[in-house]
Amino acid sequence: MILDDTKTRLIYAAMKAVRQYGLEGMRIQHVSDLAGVSPGALYRYFESKDQLIEECFTFVDKQAASIFEHLKFNPLTMMTDPMAAVKKLWLPYFRFWVAHPDETVFYHRFRDSAFFPKYDKSRDFTYFSTFIGMVHLFKKVFPALNHINQDLLWLHLLTSTVMYAKYVVEGTLPNNQETEDTIFQLLATGLSGYLKTGNSKKK
Repeated sequence: MILDDTKTRLIYAAMKAVRQYGLEGMRIQHVSDLAGVSPGALYRYFESKDQLIEECFTFVDKQAASIFEHLKFNPLTMMTDPMAAVKKLWLPYFRFWVAHPDETVFYHRFRDSAFFPKYDKSRDFTYFSTFIGMVHLFKKVFPALNHINQDLLWLHLLTSTVMYAKYVVEGTLPNNQETEDTIFQLLATGLSGYLKTGNSKKK
């Protein structure tokens, strides 16, 4: 995503301000101070605080979605060790959030806010096309996945990942291998029963 440098600074400053003051407590003055620009300059890029917040979410959501564009996984691995294939896709996503504390806290707070449902109804999901393609491949290899509500399943995995990453960046959980492994086990427990190939027979 290519943006004007000042606009990018404002977006990062806004996410930092939300982390410091909360969505409701964040003010335009906080953002302009953190970005080193005047409030008037900010309004040349954003019509309102609400628009700024929405653009922040889209900005970081696209960054998170782009992670999947750089990942490769072997369908053979999916069949022989499906949980390892899932973890290979999940770890870079989790580590992205842990490495970006301001973005993680902002993203979690916005998704959990009263602002989000209205925004969610009109937002563009096309930048998640690579991830959606991976989901379709998983469903092809593991038909049992079709027996569970897809929106709920993947929403659970993605948003829970951000929630746990927030616990890490806030210091509630340690940032180490044990934390990664435990979180993955917690998230994967609900998925493991559906990762059976079409050749699997119930006994």
